[in-house]
Amino acid sequence: MHYQTESWDSYLATPRSSSNNMSNEGGMDALERIERLANASAVVIFSVSSCCMCHAIKRLFCGMGVNPTVYELDEDPRTGKHIEKALMSLLGTSSAVPVVFIGGKLIGFMDRVMASGFSY
Repeated sequence: MHYQTESWDSYLATPRSSSNNMSNEGGMDALERIERLANASAVVIFSVSSCCMCHAIKRLFCGMGVNPTVYELDEDPRTGKHIEKALMSLLGTSSAVPVVFIGGKLIGFMDRVMASGFSY
């Protein structure tokens, strides 16, 4: 399985004062970061490396010949949790991954991707 895993280093926010860091990282900045990352590639998947559903969605796209950009939230020690919380808030769920964006548009979880008619 071959997909592009982006390095988080280029997307980390500029350092802020320690008193504002948590509220800014967990709030609107995380939603803005999600939007920026989702618009950076044709197919973007927010994932957790140990999640079996995340693995399945990555295999689905790779099996169709798509090379999605994958952001493994658990591999980003600085902002991964904030992005995960922002995704949960955005989707109104208690589970944040896998989340798929196509062309910058939120498709959703695996069930929404499968209902969209994607197939091998």
